Amino acid sequence: MKRLLMLLICVLPALWTGTAQAQQLVLGVSEGTSGGLDHAQVISKYQGLAEIIGRAVKAKVNVVFAREFKQLEDGMQTGRYDFVIARPSDYPARAMRDYGYSYISSSKPDGQCFIIVPKDSALKSLDEIKGKRIVLPEQVAYMSRFCMAELRDKGIALDKERVQFVREQAAVGFYIDNKFADVGGVASYSGLAKKWEKDGNRVLYKSVPQPYFPLVANKKIRPEQLKAIQAELLALPDSEAGREILQRIGVERFDVSSEQRMRELLKWLDI
Repeated sequence: MKRLLMLLICVLPALWTGTAQAQQLVLGVSEGTSGGLDHAQVISKYQGLAEIIGRAVKAKVNVVFAREFKQLEDGMQTGRYDFVIARPSDYPARAMRDYGYSYISSSKPDGQCFIIVPKDSALKSLDEIKGKRIVLPEQVAYMSRFCMAELRDKGIALDKERVQFVREQAAVGFYIDNKFADVGGVASYSGLAKKWEKDGNRVLYKSVPQPYFPLVANKKIRPEQLKAIQAELLALPDSEAGREILQRIGVERFDVSSEQRMRELLKWLDI
């Protein structure tokens, strides 16, 4: 009896600890360089999504804000994040390619590169931007790579054009407004793009769409759990509570059919 009691004393705490640990999962969130939220605000913003994921996998999911890209990359590389939802999309795509993460979903609407010009621009077609002064976000930025890949596919080699790279997408609008550039490239989901036409300016060209704000899972998340999460995400527009979650994180709905495009994204970007 004493031996059995000692065994229970030794084993039960370990089992309890293991169970508690298994129930604590982490959702890493990155809004790229465009977000101005602090950690507490991000937790509040994504708590509803974390609860939906947790309900699907029958575990508690805690939100962790990855403010810096290095923090996001390290968390994916080490497997610290059980789930990651992030923009720009190349980070979740790298998680899938390099760190064994599994695809869950992307968000709608898709992301695009918008080629923008001022209201008084004489440019009418994409081909006419050759020889013009072009402004893009910094060269290593996801959207610059996105725009360059799209223009490459359309026969416009930016290494032969007059291109100015700026630190932030807002600066693209500043350069065009102040006649420092004739044409610029920005993300369709950026604040600048959303108000560009409302301010009377023009979007000259919209690129091919690519997955936006993808959600991926650590390889320890089982296939049946992935399917359960997808089912929960697809059902969000069907309830008021679900629509509130979507509105809070700023997406129309989740799409679970973009895995192949995610797997091809980095090759297209030449990363």
